[in-house]
Amino acid sequence: MNPVRGEAALRVAGEMLVLRPTFAALVAAEQELGPLFALVERAASGLLALEELVGLFWHCRHDAPPALTREALGEAVVAAGMSAATPALKVLLTQILAGR
Repeated sequence: MNPVRGEAALRVAGEMLVLRPTFAALVAAEQELGPLFALVERAASGLLALEELVGLFWHCRHDAPPALTREALGEAVVAAGMSAATPALKVLLTQILAGR
C-alpha cells in the first residue's frame, strides 16, 4: 500500500486488498454510483448505503486476486463490520475531495 498514491488497505478473506482511487477507477465508480461529491455528502451524513461502499471499493481494487468477486468483497465487508471498512473509506473519500 502506498499512501502517497492515496491507497488504502482492506482485509478480505485473510488477504490485504489494496484500494487505489485512480482516475479510471473513480470514473467507473461515478458512472455506477452517481456524482462522487454526492457520494461524499451521503457518507458524511451517515447515509452511504452498503452497496455504494462496496461499489466504490470494487472499482478501486488494485491487483486483486482473480477469484475475488464483488459478492465476496461485499460479504467480507459485512463479516468484518463497518468499523473495519471505515478507515479505508475515509482514505478514499479524502482522496476524492483533496486529490494528489
